[in-house]
Amino acid sequence: MRLKDKVIIVTGSTTGIGKAIAKRCVEEGAKVVLHGLEEDLGLEVLEEIGKENAVFLCEDITSASCPENLVNLAVKSFGKLDAVVNNAALVIASDIHNTDRDFFQKVLDINTVSPFLLIQKALPELTRNRGNVLNIGSVNAWSGEPNLLAYSVSKGAIMTLTSNLGDSLMREYGVRVNQINPGWVLTERETERKKLHGLSDTWYEGLPAIFAPSGRILKPEEIAAAAIYWLSDECGPVSGQVVTLEQHPMIGRNLPKDSSTIN
Repeated sequence: MRLKDKVIIVTGSTTGIGKAIAKRCVEEGAKVVLHGLEEDLGLEVLEEIGKENAVFLCEDITSASCPENLVNLAVKSFGKLDAVVNNAALVIASDIHNTDRDFFQKVLDINTVSPFLLIQKALPELTRNRGNVLNIGSVNAWSGEPNLLAYSVSKGAIMTLTSNLGDSLMREYGVRVNQINPGWVLTERETERKKLHGLSDTWYEGLPAIFAPSGRILKPEEIAAAAIYWLSDECGPVSGQVVTLEQHPMIGRNLPKDSSTIN
């Protein structure tokens, strides 16, 4: 019960890493505000973890009203807000040839600007409760896969945001801001995405050791387990930190994971 009596917003929590984090938060004693675009999936998660432990907001993260609605729902439902997990993101392929201005702006709006605006709106509540923010980044922040240009840039930007706010908000308001950068994780959407990239239905079995030294890639539940430390009081005053969660050293070049590198 490392998060006993805490109230936490987890954006993008209808599937994948966000869902796993929300479920683990409840297991550790927290109340959670679920969020996502898929109402049916959100209601499934809500039913799974119990309506006494969570509420759900179905709204586009880039909507002007979304940050305020999330914060207000937390306070109205559970009386306060202790933490924000910025997990919602658009993972979409692009390169120098097909990334136009509108596309680039859309990715930045979802992956970088929206997390900032939610932190901004949540700050009064987080200050009141000496709360914290956990941004979910990506190893692609360090340079990115060749076919994930806009996504990678957006994750690099949120990494700088974490460092900046992790300093200023801790000093001025006592609010911690940290980030975890997951590596390759076997989420529901990643399973389907790699099929679109030309891989087989069982691509995640028998991966080359260069990508998966352990013989498999990470599970969402393993990312969720790591998130709990940063959200809990065990973290103490640690702020402005970015931690990579991958099974091999990871900085700089990230090879494409498609039919050009995996049979």
